[in-house]
Formats: sequence, structure tokens, C-alpha cells
Amino acid sequence: MGKETLWEAHLRRNPGHSQWYIDRFAALRAEGADLHGEVRMLDALCARGARVLDAGCGPGRVGGELARRGHTVVGVDVDPVLVAQARADHPEAVWHVGDLAELALREGGRPDAFDVIVCAGNVMTFLAPGTAREVLSRFRAHLAPGGRAVIGFGSGRGYAFGDFLDDAAAAGLRADATFSTWDLRPLGPDADFLVAVLSPA
Repeated sequence: MGKETLWEAHLRRNPGHSQWYIDRFAALRAEGADLHGEVRMLDALCARGARVLDAGCGPGRVGGELARRGHTVVGVDVDPVLVAQARADHPEAVWHVGDLAELALREGGRPDAFDVIVCAGNVMTFLAPGTAREVLSRFRAHLAPGGRAVIGFGSGRGYAFGDFLDDAAAAGLRADATFSTWDLRPLGPDADFLVAVLSPA
């Protein structure tokens, strides 16, 4: 059994938070909010019919839309309530409950390989303390040759951008590009969000 993630700790204190999260995005969708900024970037990055791992998939907002656009998507999240919602809303993808620090999707006795791994929605800041480097190492193990991991999260959440990039390098990932938004605005010194495109070093 792995360490309790910060997301799980939050749920322990606020048992209704998963449903609140689902309802929040359902309301935004009903209001016509643009919920696919990440998907537009990722869809442009991927070849048609790419294999995509949605790491920390939540209720499938990103991975489900990528599957709708023709990609083969597998999602993993530690929250069973969110995964159940993803399965209900996006049956065209495959969804698993699991801790990213223990990620071990297997195919033919080896780690399953993905063309793109996406980790959006501040997932990196909700991991169990001290596990970020292990998570990034497991992402590296699940990348196909030429594959890329695209990771986005905000500042002020206890995980400095510089520390993240150091952890990525230690996990065998090279930062090919960094942005401050999913629509590829430059990363400046005052940026409050990071989107990093990583590839095997």
C-alpha cells in the first residue's frame, strides 16, 4: 500500500469533494465554458490515432475528449469516484483506479508504451509527498520511443517549477519546451502556471 496522496488526504477531510469536482465541471460545460484547451494542444502534438495515457485523469475531461477525437486513451486516477464518472461518460476509453507512484500498466510482460502521457489539472501537486520523482520515473518507463510527456500545474502549491524540472531530469526526462499556458504562451519569470513538454533524455 502506497503513501496517502494529498488528494486522498483532502477527500478524507472533505468526503464530498469528488462529487463537487464532477458537478463543477458539469456546470461549466453546461454554461458553454471552453474546457478543451489542453486537448487542442495535445491533439496537435499527437499523430492520428496515438496511444495516450491520461495520468491523473479525474472524470475524463481531457482523455475522454482525446478519445472522441480518435486517439486510444487509457486513464489512471487514485479517486474511484472520479474514475467511475469517467467510465460512465467516456466508455470509448479505458479507465483504471491506481496511484501514479505505483503505475505499472503491462503489455506483453513489459510496461505499456504510450506516444503521449498527459498529466494536467495540478495532479503533480496532489501526489503523496516525496513521490514526484518516482511518478516521473514511471512516466518515463511508459513512454514509447519518441514519446513525450506533457505536464501542467500551477505555482503556489508547494512544488516549485525548478524542483519539478530537476525531478524530471533525475527521472530521465528532458524538457524540450516550457510554456505558461496550454495555448503555448512563453514561460516568463512571473508565470503562475507551467506546461512542460518532456521527452526521454
